[in-house]
Amino acid sequence: MGFGAQLLKQIGIPGFVIVFIGIVLLKYVYRITFHPLASYPGPKIAALTRLWYSYHLVNGTLVEEVRRLHDSYGTVIRIAPDELAVTSSSGWKDIYGFRRGKPEMSKDTPWYKDAAPDFGILSADREKHAYYRRLMSRGFSDAALQEQEPIVQSYADLLMSRLHDISNKGEPAEMTSWYNFFTFDIIGDLAFGEPFGCLETSSYHPWVKTIFSGIRFLTITHAMAYYPILKYLVPTRLFQGFSRNYQTHNQMTKEKAMHRKESKLDRADFVSNLCKPESNISDKDLIDNSSILIIAGSETTATVLSAATWFLTQNPECRAKLTQEIRSTFGSRSQISFDSVNRLPYLLAFMNESLRLFPPAPTGLTRKVPEGGDEIDGRFVAGGNIVAIFPWAINLSPQHWTRPTEFIPERWMDDSRFKTDDLSVMQVFSYGPRNCIGKNLAYVEMRLIMARMVFEFDIEPCEGMEDWNQAKIFTIWAKNPLWVNLKSIA
Repeated sequence: MGFGAQLLKQIGIPGFVIVFIGIVLLKYVYRITFHPLASYPGPKIAALTRLWYSYHLVNGTLVEEVRRLHDSYGTVIRIAPDELAVTSSSGWKDIYGFRRGKPEMSKDTPWYKDAAPDFGILSADREKHAYYRRLMSRGFSDAALQEQEPIVQSYADLLMSRLHDISNKGEPAEMTSWYNFFTFDIIGDLAFGEPFGCLETSSYHPWVKTIFSGIRFLTITHAMAYYPILKYLVPTRLFQGFSRNYQTHNQMTKEKAMHRKESKLDRADFVSNLCKPESNISDKDLIDNSSILIIAGSETTATVLSAATWFLTQNPECRAKLTQEIRSTFGSRSQISFDSVNRLPYLLAFMNESLRLFPPAPTGLTRKVPEGGDEIDGRFVAGGNIVAIFPWAINLSPQHWTRPTEFIPERWMDDSRFKTDDLSVMQVFSYGPRNCIGKNLAYVEMRLIMARMVFEFDIEPCEGMEDWNQAKIFTIWAKNPLWVNLKSIA
């Protein structure tokens, strides 16, 4: 007989309830008063229980709440009994940077262990992550970018052709979907050797439809991971749709990944080395890495392109400057290349500002402080606690930015009005040894497509798009439809 059963037998139900309440109250007193994080500011309810955190997580409001709390309480805040959020400039190095001679801030947190344990390189431990990265680096090298450019350009041509068709009909275009069609087709080709056919059919592939729902399911499982008993108390039918779509995503990933392996295609793409027998990569490892590639390699780029297009429509002065730069630089669309778009200062500034205000991964990537503790932002944090930087919060922090909520590309162009801005705090593709391996490809894709859009179309907002950016966040942005009017120019 367990201790709880013995106690219940001795003191009866009323006494057991009193003891239980007493234990809970003592735990809450400890968390508020004696816990190693007790001195950090933040809402008391967040210090007492994970319910505050989980509620906002499931409702898609956690990132906005964390940003608001940083504005109220400062650079390091307590957002859960055992978790801190950080917006100090030293936070990136302290939490995510190279830690020679020290154990890493590990990913041994509920998000990576319980919500997304099978995301390959994303959730792998230090040694396995390094091995995956070495194998996949072939597909993200400078040489690979040169080899991949004709592939990306072919899909850019197809995207523009579809948009010209819409323009010629005098119809508005829903750009959130079109950018997703473009990025999913590219990632399908570079990961699996064949596109999803989204641009050809002007519609989402059935697999792609499941991804968004699957990510929402991961958010729910993340919240429930803090309260394992909910797995038994919450009716499973409430999440059957999300769960079913997530399982469909996994099954389709498996089929595509194994087909890619059997094809024995050898080129400078993302999974070529993973498929080679000498790499000793299991089928499960191949599938897990393919899963994260299809999500991270498409959704992030599409998000930034959507945001940049919205900022373009909402800022006429910026639109005029960008249009002048692009149309005065290029005489034909064939001149717009990976190399040439990297030499346009205003385009680079425009895209950086879009990334700042609408980062593709806005939520905090959690890390666990190693045993023995370490300093974060100049203060000792005990081992076992969780820490994270929320990119959207640090990107909009008045501590680092002048007029932080305004869209002003000039802040990236040595404008004296913004000389106190700390540009280095914007790390939208993370930082250190686990930063995004595909960021260079993402950058050139974004710049190429935005240059093509502005060169080939006059872009005007449709009515009712003023609040497009008011979107919830379920790990990634739950983007709203973005309707624009396109007038063909080139």
